[in-house]
Amino acid sequence: MPSKTGKVVTHSFESKVLKSNPLKDPYVRDITVYLPPGYSKSNSKGFVTVFGVVGFTGTGAMMFRGDPLIEPLDKRMDRLISRGTSGPMIIVMLDCFTRFGGNQYINSSATGRYEDYIIDEIVPFIEKKYNVSSKAVWGKSSGGYGSMVLGMHHPEVFSALADHSGDSAFEYCYLRDFPRALEAFKKAGGPKKWLENFWDHPEERRGEFHEALNTFAMAAHYSPNPRSKDLGVDLPFDLETGEFKDDVWKRWLKWDPVRMVEKYKKNLKKLKLIYIDCGTEDQFNLIWGARIIHSKLNKMRIKHHYEEFNDTHTNIQYRYDVSLPLIYKALSQP
Repeated sequence: MPSKTGKVVTHSFESKVLKSNPLKDPYVRDITVYLPPGYSKSNSKGFVTVFGVVGFTGTGAMMFRGDPLIEPLDKRMDRLISRGTSGPMIIVMLDCFTRFGGNQYINSSATGRYEDYIIDEIVPFIEKKYNVSSKAVWGKSSGGYGSMVLGMHHPEVFSALADHSGDSAFEYCYLRDFPRALEAFKKAGGPKKWLENFWDHPEERRGEFHEALNTFAMAAHYSPNPRSKDLGVDLPFDLETGEFKDDVWKRWLKWDPVRMVEKYKKNLKKLKLIYIDCGTEDQFNLIWGARIIHSKLNKMRIKHHYEEFNDTHTNIQYRYDVSLPLIYKALSQP
């Protein structure tokens, strides 16, 4: 009798792309793979494969062994498949954690070439190792952002994207953090000293933790500068006076999905599924970015699936019960 449960496999992957990353973060990383019940290398159709990228401060493995009150991803997939809600899919969860707290899954001189790592190394590795038919990229928060950008950049790799509460409309989701981040950096004697203290004293990771770490990490992705004395990052404000730096902010805005969708219109039209959702009470104001993207996609007549739900940014894993079956349905069609 065939098993009704899938299998979780962990691979240790040595990256050439990340070997010279400026933060000296590990270049040997775990890839956690969910194989569905009935997986077979000889299946002639192959399996829809979803590459999952997680939110800020997270790693892919956490999806399988995280909060005991939240259904692990493998159990969720077993349930969706056994009930016929979804067909069998391979799920590949990545570890792209950095010393700056997380990743936006784009190339940066301050953090490393993580977009190249995913596209040039991880995807080919999985395609060689497993019976892959078509591929999607899927994630929440920073992972939602990464899914949107990777999907826009690489329709030749991913045929679908799912963006749960992804970073967008930067003036709404990031500007609010700047005053507290500025205060934290100034008090510590600069971003470098603040970051050193953050890692050296885990008991003090509270208060301005989110605002300061998130602000610096986003600057590392959107406005890196190898010549900057602040860990190779240009911040969008003056550390002494707090004066806002419009030129740096403009560099951030070039990476804002609400401003990118029109540039990548042709690529977006190639996708079989664009899934976007967000909670109406999202505490980072991400609902506004989701609405703007939805509106722009409608104006460009780009087919997509958009939903709003009555909840915040946290503990919304139940939304995966919507996105994952839609990915399977879209990519399992001939």
